[in-house]
Parts: sequence; structure tokens; C-alpha cells
Amino acid sequence: MFLQSVSLWNLAFYALMVIMATLGLWDVFFGFEENKCSMSYMFEYPEYQKIELPKKLAKRYPTYELYLYGEGSYAEEHKILPLTGIPVLFLPGNAGSYKQVRSIGSIALRKAEDIDFKYHFDFFSVNFNEELVALYGGSLQKQTKFVHECIKTILKLYKGQEFAPKSVAIIGHSMGGLVARALLTLKNFKQDLINLLITQATPHVAPVMPLDRFITDFYMTVNNYWILNARHINLTTLSVAGGFRDYQVRSGLTFLPKLSHHTSALSVVSSAVPKTWVSTDHLSIVWCKQLQLTTIRAFFDLIDADTKQITQNPKKKLSVLNHHFIRHPAKHFEENPAIISDLTGTSMWVPVKVSKWTYVAYNESDKIYFTFPLANHRKIYTHVYCQSTMLDTNSWIFGCINSTSMCRQGIDLSWKAELLPTIKFVVDCEFFKKETRSIQLPVTHLFSFGLSSRKVILNTSGLFYNIELLNFGQIYQAFKINVVSKCSGVKEEITSIYKLHIPWSYEDSLTIAQVPSSTEISLKLHIAQPENDSHVALLKMYTSSDCQYEVTVKTSFSQILGQVVRFHGGALPAYVTSSILLAYGGQLYSLFSTGHCLEYATMLDKEAKPYKVDPFVIMIKFLLGYKWFKELWDVLMLPELDAIVLTSQSMCFPLVSLILFLFGTCTAYWGGLLSSTSVRLLSSLWLALKRPSELPKDIKMISADLPFLTIVLIIVSWTTCGAFAILLTYLYYVFKIVHLQASLTTYKNSQTVNPKHSRRSEKKSNHHKDSTVHYLRLSANDAEDSLRMHSTVINLLTWIVLLSMPSLIYWLKNLRYYFKLNPDPCKPLAFILIPTMAILGNTHTVSIKSSKLLKATSLFPLPLAVGVIAFGSAHLYRVPCFVFVPLLLHALCNFM
Repeated sequence: MFLQSVSLWNLAFYALMVIMATLGLWDVFFGFEENKCSMSYMFEYPEYQKIELPKKLAKRYPTYELYLYGEGSYAEEHKILPLTGIPVLFLPGNAGSYKQVRSIGSIALRKAEDIDFKYHFDFFSVNFNEELVALYGGSLQKQTKFVHECIKTILKLYKGQEFAPKSVAIIGHSMGGLVARALLTLKNFKQDLINLLITQATPHVAPVMPLDRFITDFYMTVNNYWILNARHINLTTLSVAGGFRDYQVRSGLTFLPKLSHHTSALSVVSSAVPKTWVSTDHLSIVWCKQLQLTTIRAFFDLIDADTKQITQNPKKKLSVLNHHFIRHPAKHFEENPAIISDLTGTSMWVPVKVSKWTYVAYNESDKIYFTFPLANHRKIYTHVYCQSTMLDTNSWIFGCINSTSMCRQGIDLSWKAELLPTIKFVVDCEFFKKETRSIQLPVTHLFSFGLSSRKVILNTSGLFYNIELLNFGQIYQAFKINVVSKCSGVKEEITSIYKLHIPWSYEDSLTIAQVPSSTEISLKLHIAQPENDSHVALLKMYTSSDCQYEVTVKTSFSQILGQVVRFHGGALPAYVTSSILLAYGGQLYSLFSTGHCLEYATMLDKEAKPYKVDPFVIMIKFLLGYKWFKELWDVLMLPELDAIVLTSQSMCFPLVSLILFLFGTCTAYWGGLLSSTSVRLLSSLWLALKRPSELPKDIKMISADLPFLTIVLIIVSWTTCGAFAILLTYLYYVFKIVHLQASLTTYKNSQTVNPKHSRRSEKKSNHHKDSTVHYLRLSANDAEDSLRMHSTVINLLTWIVLLSMPSLIYWLKNLRYYFKLNPDPCKPLAFILIPTMAILGNTHTVSIKSSKLLKATSLFPLPLAVGVIAFGSAHLYRVPCFVFVPLLLHALCNFM
């Protein structure tokens, strides 16, 4: 029945939408590099020592705990407090475990052993009972207050020690990083209690899924405080993102706001971190060995030798973090490095006068200096490039100060070098003109769909090239770069490095390729290019002089769809609901105008059109640019338009609303097919288990048990969880529809067996229907109309239930600690929805055809569909508020 109401063309369209959505989802969930993180292992059995909290604190937070991490002899020694090290507090994120501290804690312990425990860190971890704080924000404030108490408890463990700390460093994973930032918003919190904050895969900008107002209010409080008080916040903060492997928290959300007066914050993607150079998923970021080693190296460089604690000097902190996470010069960190070095001794000096030069080391112990006289090359060349893979922590390149035959003093240029993965044990140098090594490559058009490409060939035998990727700077752009290398007369294995450099954010990525080969590189962004930024994205190529390289770029349609899903997939429920509302309004109007309710799929094809929604949202956004309209908007106390919120986050895709609307309509269609099929299967099961009665002889909107059921469900909502009551209401409604479907099936089967008797019954029922007002008998046609209407209501109600599920899951998970969810985001909605759905469960189309309210009710879903997109696409918790209005009016049609 459902499929028969859809034309073949529409079916093909919905199938095409499924294919496109699948391409986008595949790119998000599978279209990234393999996991190159090395697993971090514990050398000894990990132990978690529970720290005894004050009784009042333990009673106030019965579900939370504080632990000290340790291994082997260290764990045994520190069971007897007080402690003597440097405190670091680890905060787990959404559904995170306090045991996730073991990776970084174990690496820090091994590093301390290497230096004979001259310095060591004590790693603490908070047990948040693996709460789902990314989906339910009601406990975020409670977590923040508990962390504050934990910090004070930790510092008390060092009382009486010679170098007792006055502050702690915090590492926050996922939502744990946001909780750490929220500490500063507490009234009685002293900022000096935190000396350093490192967050890993924390969505700082906005929640991934804004499913309740507690999450959005918490974000607004934290971000507004940090922006308004940026001049007074001296807390050095580093945010590390996972890159494209992290599909749970996209990296664009992890970048702290760039403010001209707030220079103590850094944001970087793990693929750009020196000595890490890998993308991490949401969980591996806490155990990725390369990243944790980098973090621990930074921690030890941050120690002040005088206080034996992390330095209080903000400049040094920022300098250390820059050294390890932004640009590593292949040297150990020095706070005040000696720029001028004496080049004395019996070393051999070899002058090099050619433009290109290579030296291969064969374990020679004698020190050799190679001199490059610049005077011979200045007129011909503009730049010199050298790469060395033999030296990792020593100075290796100098600018000579005097001009004698042998240089005695030189400026250490090694600090300006850049560390890259080691490829071979050689030193290569060359002089070149910048113009010959900077090649412009305009990217292909967005709508070329990969059918066209642009290409450059590197013919000269150089070691370094800059490919300028012109017209590339938007998040909706995505390309595939193919680098084909061909080498002549090369026998040994050669390695080339291709580095994608994004100058306006630290999201670089490296690709190591063995040549000759064909290498494919994905080209897409986490952060759009700012309007006032004129930099150009670069493909830096560290090549071999014996090879020729061909670079081709073309648009990747699947990756563009992936970007749409990555940046806007969270808004899909709003677009699905908008499409269903339009179909719902069409059904109500067809019932008013013709007396019959059309199929859900038919009305979806007819009514769910983008031009009924998008132009209104665009018009409102345009008018809000005028002062008089904005003032009127504020007088009416209307919330900020979601389209403006997305614009402020640089998330403006061309035609993105149209694409999402098509995806939403497609989802609404297949969801309707699934719900219709489910009702039929359940009714068949019902028929197999119990023979139902015939179609009801008289229709009663309020049966004897309805008030009792409504009161019981409202009490359940008040005393337990609103989402739980909504789920029970949904199950009751589905039961009523399944029962009606089973009754109609029984009636049709009896009509097939005895058609004459059935026709007489139909006439009799119609006569009964016409001759009475208070008691209406349901005919087969009326039952079918009612089922069509109920199928749409079920689809709307399903999305309300899905959007309320997180708070239900949170409540069930914590049921052993408390019976009532507080605060409860779904309780107000449940109080209205329970009586509404109880009445609708007993409502049939025949009982509302003559309602004076029906026409007005049929007109309401259109503006509400616009409202869902305007105010619910970035605030999903508002979607049910728009849905229950037409449902309530529909229920009132029974009485007016």
C-alpha cells in the first residue's frame, strides 16, 4: 500500500538520495587514513588508589570519585601520603573512564625513571561514572563543582612538603576539557589553582548534538565568560584535535576562539603535531603513543628548576607548547638559547661552490664543516634549502658572522629549521630562485564533479617545491590530489614527503611516499579561511632530484558530501521533522477539503518542497540585517536565528539547506515505509496471538480508562523521568494503531469471505453514522483514513522519542543512585504530550471532519515547519516544541 502510493520517478529519486547520503556517510566514517598510532603499554600492572574525600563531599557527590594512578614500586610508595611530585588531573569525557589516565601516566612514570626521579608527576583521575554528558547536559555543572573540590583535595595531599604545589595541571578529554574551562565560571574559584590546561578532542565551540537546553546554556556560559574576560584569563590552554579520523567530534569544534587580546591559547590538529604526524580517533587520542610522548616531553620542559613545579611564567609555557606542538626545530627546548656559537677546534673545513650538493655519512667520527660562500650565489639565486637527516638534537646549520677563510663564530640557524619524518641519512643542499619553485595550481570548480582536472609537472631536478593551491579556502570544498613520481636511473629506495600546509590554522598533514609511485592526497579543511586572511594553502613537496613529479587536482564529489554530513549532519532530524510536518498539514487539509485523508507518501511528495521553507528562512536572515527588524525581533524576545549561528561559525555551504532538505525528505519517506511495515507486521503478530474484535461500533474520544492512564503517566513523568513517560505514551499509541490495523485486516478478510453481508454492514454503519451525532460507527473507509493519519503522527512521535532518548539512557544508567532525574529536560514536554497522545490514540478522522478548528489546524504545520529549520537545526531540543503544537490542535478538533 505504501509503495503503491509513490511514483516510479519519486522512488528513483529517494533511492538516489540514499546513495548520495551513503557516499557522504562513508567518507565521514571510513574515508580517512588508517590508524597509525602506536599503542602505549604499561610496563607494570596499573593501580588506581582511591583518594578519600571529606564525608560531606562524598555524600553530596555519591556517584563521583577521585583516584591516584600508579604502577609497581611507585604505587606502593605513594599509598602512604603525602605526595612529593607535580600534580596533574585527568578529566574523562562523555562515557569516559577514569582508567584512561593510564597511558599518559605510565609514559610520565617511565620518563621520570630515566632521570632518576629528579622530577616526577602524580597523575590523578576523576571517576564521573561514565556519564553521557555530551547528550545530557544536566550534570555538567555538578561535574564542574566536583572538580573544583578535587583540586582543593589534591593540593592538601602535598601540605608540609618542601616544594608543595599551589596549582595543578589539567588534561581534559572530550567534554572533560569543557568542564575544566567551566571551572573559571564558578564564583568562588581562584584562577591560580590551574597552571596549565591541555584538552584532547574537546568540542569548545558548540555541542556536537544540542539535545537539551542544559548543554547549550552551559556552552553559552563558558564561552561568553572566556570571551568577555579574555584580558584577565592568564591560563595557558592547548587544544589538540584528532583530525578526520575523529568522526565523533569534528576538529573545527575544538579550535579555541582566536582573540587579538588572548594570546595564551593554542589549537592544533594531531596530524600537524611534530613527532606525532598522525590523525587520531576520539578514543585513541588518549592512548596514541606518539601524541602522549610529545605531551610528556612538553610537561618535563615546563618544570621550573627552582620550584620543582610547572613554571608560572606564561611566556615560557607558550614557548614550550609552541616548540613541541607547533614547530619543532629538531633541538631540545632551551628557554634562552645561545644564538651565537663558537666554531672552533680541529674540524675539517670543506668549501662548497656548486649550486647543488649532497653528502652521505658513513659513521665518520671526525667533525666536518661545509661552507657555502653566499657571495658567489646572491646574484643568481634568492634562496637556499638544506635538509639533514643525521642530526636530531644538535645545531647543524650556521650563518657565519666574519668573512675570513675559516669561520670562527656563527649565528645558530638550527632554531629556524623544521622537523620532518626522517627519510634517509644524507645532507642535501641547493640554491634556487623562489619563482622557479613556487608553482600556482588553481583548484577545480566545486560543480565539476571530478570530471575535469588541473595539472602541473615539476620538470626541474629540485629538492623542494611549493604548490600554491589557489581558490581553496572553504569547508565545502574537497579535492583529491594525485602525485605521480617517475625516477630515472635510481636503484635504491627513495622517499618523498608531501606536506599540506594550511596557513590560517594548525591543521597540516603529512604524506610519506616511496617513489616512483602514484600517491593520492585528500584535500579538505577543518576551518574555513577567514575573510581578512590573504594566505594561500600550500602543498610543500620535499622531493628527490632524480625524479619527475606530476601533480593533478580534481574535485571529489563524495568528499564534498562527506563535508556536508560532517558539518551539518546533526541538523538532519530538524529537516526530517520539517518534511513530516508539511505532509501532516497536507493530510489535515485534504481531510478538511475532501473528507478523505491521503497516503503519507503521497502527501510527502506533494507537500514536502524546499521552496515552502527555505525562502522564508533566507528572508528572515536578510531582514535581520536591518536595525528596525532586529529591534522588533528583540522586542518579541525571539531566539537567534540558527542560520546566523552557523554563519558565525563559518559553516555556510552553498545550497546546503536544499541538500539537507532533500536528505530529510528521503529519510522521512524511508522512515514512513519502515513504520508502516512495522505496524503491519505487529498487527499480523497480534492476529496470530489473539483474534481482535471488529471495528468499533461507536467512537469515544475519552474512554473509561483514558483519564486513569493519563494521570498514571503524568505521575510517572513527575516522579521518575519525562522521557520515560514519553516512551510509555508512544508505546500506548503504537498499541492502539496496531489494534486498529488488526481490526481492519479482520474486517477485510470477512468481507472477502461474505461480500453481501459486508456490504449490508457497511450501509448500516453509514446510516448509523449519518443519523447520530454523539455515537459514530467506524466504517472501513474511515478506518483506512484514520490509519493514514496515524502513520504520520507515529513518524512525528518517533522523532520526539528519539530526541528524548539521551536523558532516558542517562536516567536508566544512574537509576541505582537516584530515582528521579533532576534536572529533567523532557518533563514539561511530557506533561503536554501525554494527554494529547492519549486523546489522539482514540481519535479517528470521522470524528474531526466537521470540526470548526480543522482548517486552522491544517494551516499550522507550514509555519511550524519553517520554525523547525529556523530555530531547531542548531538547537535540536527545540524541535519537539514545534511538533506538539499541531498534535495538540489535532486533539482539540475532537471537542471544537
